[in-house]
Amino acid sequence: MNLRTLGISFIWLSLAGGVFYFFNQKYHPNTTQKIGNTSEIVLARDLSGHYRADALINGIETTVLIDTGATDVAISQKFADRLNIKGTHAIRTQTANGDTVAYMTRLTSVKLGGIVATDIAASITPNLEGDMLLGMSFLNKMDVRLYKGTMTIKAIND
Repeated sequence: MNLRTLGISFIWLSLAGGVFYFFNQKYHPNTTQKIGNTSEIVLARDLSGHYRADALINGIETTVLIDTGATDVAISQKFADRLNIKGTHAIRTQTANGDTVAYMTRLTSVKLGGIVATDIAASITPNLEGDMLLGMSFLNKMDVRLYKGTMTIKAIND
């Protein structure tokens, strides 16, 4: 391989890496490092217009979709298996994809940035795409504000 070919290859790899970095930052703007560890966090919308963030659920890191329209925290069966938790009883739920059956459970802890909530109601939803939706059983313990493309979540001290 000559020096010219090596230089062109380096330029193309650098451009591809830059494009990947740019779109990764736009698609997943709320990493654990960016959120920080304070009791008030500010989330940016991703490219799809949703608020996603890294969170620790029972100590295991995952990406959550913040869903103010969800009654409970909803987790996929795959993620429930990773957490080694089981449902206590079946319930009928209404989702964006129609009626389904979910299984009630409780999460020991949910940590988003520096915000920690314990003993959170959740449902294991077998057909859920992605790992989990962070719904109102977590958010109702918070001050949540939406303003100009950002969501601010602040822990409320009772």
